[in-house]
Amino acid sequence: MGTGAGSAGTELRGREVAAAIRAETAERVAAGPRPVLAVVVATADEATLWYVRSIAKAAAGVGIACDVVDLGPGARPEEIRATLERLGGDPGVHGLMLQTPLPEGASAQELAAAVDPAKDVDGANPLSLGRLTAGLPAFAPATAAAVMALLDHHGVELRGARAVVVGRSTVVGKPLAHLLLDRHCTVTVCHSRTRDLASVTSTAEVLVAAVGRAGLIGAEHVAPGAIVIDVGTNPTPDGGLTGDVDFDAVIGRAGALTPVPGGVGPVTTAILLRHTAMAAGPEGRDVR
Repeated sequence: MGTGAGSAGTELRGREVAAAIRAETAERVAAGPRPVLAVVVATADEATLWYVRSIAKAAAGVGIACDVVDLGPGARPEEIRATLERLGGDPGVHGLMLQTPLPEGASAQELAAAVDPAKDVDGANPLSLGRLTAGLPAFAPATAAAVMALLDHHGVELRGARAVVVGRSTVVGKPLAHLLLDRHCTVTVCHSRTRDLASVTSTAEVLVAAVGRAGLIGAEHVAPGAIVIDVGTNPTPDGGLTGDVDFDAVIGRAGALTPVPGGVGPVTTAILLRHTAMAAGPEGRDVR
């Protein structure tokens, strides 16, 4: 699929992409020592705990051991930091991630700095983002890497493409902009203070929405035939999820669009597992 190509209304589903990544990861794991992923949790949020259980289940499916370290919602910041440092120094742990949300008074940004960059499979440590920006070996945040995997799997031509990323977080927007630049896109980053958002986004051949605001992107924001990646996961009153893109308004205008759920989400989990397998091998040593 070339940039902007394909019949209007094509859905870029993530389950097939995730399955391919998991199969590749399982082969890598089978060829070497069993990787271990440690996930540090300090919350009672049921949605978060469900997500962590889903990671553990997916990890088991590819032969990766997942150690969930539940410190409880009352954990103090110093306790969380000490746990991250202990796991970072444990040679039996290959991948390490700190799951949010965190207890009141705990800063995710400050605690992420305690994650060993060689084990930072979700690219949370500021050092990982700095290395990514400089073009040095680093694990990119899994969601940003998942967007790239989706684009590649579906054959979207990125070289020379005009790409617009709506969102500037260190989890998706900023790292994704650098990943797209590395693939020779011309990249514009928009945010909450961008004037006349539609005038910018409607120039994109590849448009990524990663703000966390339901229905922000409508038909007027999308160029005919554009490839639209919706990273948003916003809860709905009925307990479901919806994206940042008004799916019904955009699906007939875009060349292709990821659904929510079922688009970026499954690929993100698969990328975490791929990164863990990589951290257990030479790639982990390369990012030190």
